[in-house]
Amino acid sequence: MRILFLTRSFNSLTQRLYLDLTAAGHDVAIEFDIADAVTREALERWRPSLVVATFLKRAIPEAVWRALPCLVVHPGVVGDRGPSALDRAVADGEPTWGVTVLQATAEMDAGPVWASETFTMREATKSSLYRHEVTEAASRAVLAAVAHFERCGAVAPPAPPPDPRGRWRPLMTQAERRIDWRRDDTRTVLRKIRAADGVPGVLDELFGAPCHLYDAHAEPGVRDAAPGEVLARRGDALLRATVDGAVWIGHVRRTDTETDFKLPAALAFARESATLPERPLALDAPADAGWREIRYEARGRHVGVLHFPFYNGAMSTAQCRRLLEALRFALAQPTRVLVLAGGPDFWSNGIHLHVIEAADSPADESWRNIHAIDDVAQALIETTDRLVVAALQGNAGAGGAFLALAASWVWARPGVVLNPHYKNMGNLYGSEYWTYLLPRRLKCGTPADVMGRRLPLSAAQARQLGLVDDVFGNRPDDFLATVVERAAALAVSPEWPALVEARRRQRADDEAARPLAAYRTDELERMRRNFYGFDTSYHVARSNFVRRVAPSWTPRHLAIHR
Repeated sequence: MRILFLTRSFNSLTQRLYLDLTAAGHDVAIEFDIADAVTREALERWRPSLVVATFLKRAIPEAVWRALPCLVVHPGVVGDRGPSALDRAVADGEPTWGVTVLQATAEMDAGPVWASETFTMREATKSSLYRHEVTEAASRAVLAAVAHFERCGAVAPPAPPPDPRGRWRPLMTQAERRIDWRRDDTRTVLRKIRAADGVPGVLDELFGAPCHLYDAHAEPGVRDAAPGEVLARRGDALLRATVDGAVWIGHVRRTDTETDFKLPAALAFARESATLPERPLALDAPADAGWREIRYEARGRHVGVLHFPFYNGAMSTAQCRRLLEALRFALAQPTRVLVLAGGPDFWSNGIHLHVIEAADSPADESWRNIHAIDDVAQALIETTDRLVVAALQGNAGAGGAFLALAASWVWARPGVVLNPHYKNMGNLYGSEYWTYLLPRRLKCGTPADVMGRRLPLSAAQARQLGLVDDVFGNRPDDFLATVVERAAALAVSPEWPALVEARRRQRADDEAARPLAAYRTDELERMRRNFYGFDTSYHVARSNFVRRVAPSWTPRHLAIHR
């Protein structure tokens, strides 16, 4: 069928549903919800059988939902209504939650139910739940609803029983989200910030300045500190006392400055945090010793795992340098296989556009950042004394997708989405040695096909192309456990010496044919034009992305009906 996706942005959920529906044989066009007239024009041009709506902020025009069925993906249980469904589920500590696919009618979220799925809630941020449990449930529900439409037409299936928790839930206000530092314990503070993570954050104050809080983690062992007091820093995070402990605040959005977008907390309050004591934690300290952005763990004699769950997968210059130090530490351990685990939500999305936007010279910071991430890629490419596995628990995009290719193998979960291209960010050329890594991996097509496509790839599609070597597992924790089992078996396999020798020999042959430095020089010469040249497309695209400027039109690679 022809299906029109109506959405506010091509976010992670929409990308996953797009991939699932196209894999099922449907032709999917995408239109951003910009104006009623634009939506009506999209229907006239595409003439779809069905509209699927995700991530909307307003009602679908009546002329559209009366013209043909419009199935809305709602992140709530059957009978739940309102714009803050998932926020309230996290804030209320719901043990289970769901996704409902319902038909748009005159009353918001009150139309016939076409499919629904439930899932168990984790102690996690709203954003993480959205990227995993909500996305998986939405995929199943949308595929079921579309299959029913193919069989039965516009007649909805029998209505499921309403969930007793289903009711109208209005937009969650900042007054409801407010943290009372004199009374709220650590668990309550975490739940409030997690329920607002992504958007809109919890409105609060730090150092007397108004800001929204994001990215919170508990810190054990803090006692007798004044609730609300900022105690220390670790990397770019700030430690703040609660009535029974303390939490790390990783990111904030100040509302009193021109940088009204998310930044690492210590960077957003650089002057104030400079006088705070550093509270270090060893890279290889046990997982329950406290939060840190990079952690190394030994798994048996032969396997090491490097975790780097950077917020939203972005890697600033400072984070790349810290990751390079951690990588050197990991490579100094007597292991045979190193697993690069990234984080459960993202493996990596490349350079940190928010930090770049906040710099005095975004061009200079872009230049520093691309050099720093290239240094990480170079260290991985030149590792020939052991095997390195990039284990993609979460999505990867832009430079992060190509950084993974520097490993010996790339393994991924089935639900992972990759965006191995740069052009959507103002026609960036890209680096991370992609001109060396991509051609030697491709099983079909050309590098130009991959770089010019501008669309996401499923893990299965990436495996067919050769960007991923194997796809298995399901949930991030199950997947990582299987990765470690496979890595341990590989480390003691009789084939291990030959595999390592083959990688060493291949690297030596490649270096003799063309030095690695030559690839980097050529890539960075093109990137220099992006950063310092007369064409400002990258700077405009980055600023719009960081500042969440609503698009005025749908990109043509998505709006194929145009």
